Amino acid sequence: MDRLSTKTLSQIAQPVPGYDRSALRPGILHFGVGNFFRAHQAAYLDRLMNMGLAQDFAIIGAGVMPGDAQMRETLAAQDHLYTLVEQSAERSDARVLGPIVDYIAPGDHRRVIATLADPAIRIVALTITEGGYFIDAATGHFDRAHPAIAADAADPDAPRTVFGLIVAGLRARRAAGQAPFTVMCCDNIPHNGDVTREAVAGTAQLSDPALADWILANVAFPNAMVDRITPATSDRERRMVREDFGIPDQAPVFCEDFIQWVLEDNFPAGRPPLEKAGVEFVADVTPWELMKIRILNGGHALIAYPAGLLDIHFVHEAMADAQVRAFLQKVEADEIIPAVPPVPGTDLAGYFDRVAERCANPKIGDTVRRLCLDGSNRQPKFIVPTIAHRLDRDQPVEGLALGSALWCRYCAGTSDSGAMIAPNDPNWDRLLARAAAARSDATAWLGMVEVYGATGSDARFAQAFARWLAMLWDRGTRATLDAYLGG
Repeated sequence: MDRLSTKTLSQIAQPVPGYDRSALRPGILHFGVGNFFRAHQAAYLDRLMNMGLAQDFAIIGAGVMPGDAQMRETLAAQDHLYTLVEQSAERSDARVLGPIVDYIAPGDHRRVIATLADPAIRIVALTITEGGYFIDAATGHFDRAHPAIAADAADPDAPRTVFGLIVAGLRARRAAGQAPFTVMCCDNIPHNGDVTREAVAGTAQLSDPALADWILANVAFPNAMVDRITPATSDRERRMVREDFGIPDQAPVFCEDFIQWVLEDNFPAGRPPLEKAGVEFVADVTPWELMKIRILNGGHALIAYPAGLLDIHFVHEAMADAQVRAFLQKVEADEIIPAVPPVPGTDLAGYFDRVAERCANPKIGDTVRRLCLDGSNRQPKFIVPTIAHRLDRDQPVEGLALGSALWCRYCAGTSDSGAMIAPNDPNWDRLLARAAAARSDATAWLGMVEVYGATGSDARFAQAFARWLAMLWDRGTRATLDAYLGG
C-alpha cells in the first residue's frame, strides 16, 4: 500500500469510515482546512456520519491563502481521506476520517462563489486563525481600511479575502431569492460569531450598503467555544502513522484525546444533530469562552515564553520543569482563575487541573515554539484583557506583568543561552526593534497600543512590567522566576 485512498481502505487495520462516502452530499463549505479543523469540527461530523446521520452535511474545503494549495493537493491525492490519531498519556488510537469530499483551490473565486450560492450549502465555517479577521487592535473593531478589504470593495466580483468571498456568495443568494447560509466561526477569538458578523457586514458595507443591511437582518453568526490541542504535522507524525498504524498518510493529524465544542444554537438554515456527537448547545457561550481563553490560552502564553527562553523544545518538557509549572500554577491561581466568572456546571480549579494534565501529555509532541507563535495577535486576546480586568478592580497583576515581560524578552531574539530565536510572529521585525529599545525604556514595548490599548499606560502594570523586564535582562529567566515564586 503506497498511499491512503478509497481503494486502499480495505487494507487498513484501523477503523475507517463506516458510511458510503459516495452517497454523501455537501452541506458545509469550510475556509481554512488546517489541523485544528480536521481534528475538531470534521471529527464531530465523522462521528455523526458513522451513526448514519448528517449524510447531507459533507464538507467542501476552500483555500484562500497560497499556502493552502499544498494541503489541497495532498488531500486530493488521498481522496480527501486522512488519519486522526488521538493520544492520551497511556495510549494512541488512530482512525481514518472521510467527511471532506472536495477542496477548492485558492484563487478559484468563481467556484467558491458558485458553491456558496448553492442552496445545499447551509453552513459556511471558518478556522482562519486569530489574526485573520482584520481587527484594528487600537479600536478592537474590524478594520475596513485594510488594503485587502479595500481591494475586495473595489472589485467585489473577484474577491480575495474570506469575507469578500462570503459577501459575494450572500449577494448571489439574495439575488436568487434564496435563504442565506449560517456563518459559523470556529476560531479562538472572544465572541467569534460577533467578530465575524462585523467583518462580513463591514466588507459588504463598502460596496453594497443595502446588502450589508440584509446580512445584519438575516444571516446568523453563532458564537462558539472550541478546544482541542492539535500540534502541527511533521515528518515525525507521518513516519509514526505509517510505522505504528500501517497507514501511508501524507496528511495525518495528531491530537490529544480531549475535545470540547460549546455552541450557540442559531442555525436558521438547519444544522447537523451535533449534540448527538457531544457538542454542547447553550443560549450564551460567553462563560465557557472566557474560561477557555483566560485559563487555557492564557496559560499557554505563560508556559511559552519562559520555556522558549530556557531552550525547552516540547510543551510536556516545559510542564516537567518545576519552575515553569510552578509559575503557571501560581499565576493561574492568584490572578487568572479569580478573573473568570462562574461557568454553569464547572469547577474552575478542576478545569485548570485538567488543562495542566493535558499540557503535560508527552504523546502530543506539542512544541513550545507553536505556543510562542503570533504573540502580537494572541496577547491582546488572551492576556491583556485579564490584566485590564484586574486593574479595573485594583487587584495585583505581578504574575501577568512578568508573563508580558517574558514575551518582550523572547522577542529580543535570543534565549538565555544566547541561541538565536527564529522569527516567530508576523510582526517579528517590529517586535525585535521594540524589544531592543525596551531594554532601557519599557515604554517602547508598552506603547504598542494595538496590543495593550490603555493598559500599557497604567502605572501599576507598567512599573511591574519594567521591574520584571530589567530583572530578566540582569539575572536571567530562572533567577527571575525564583524571585516571583518566592514572593
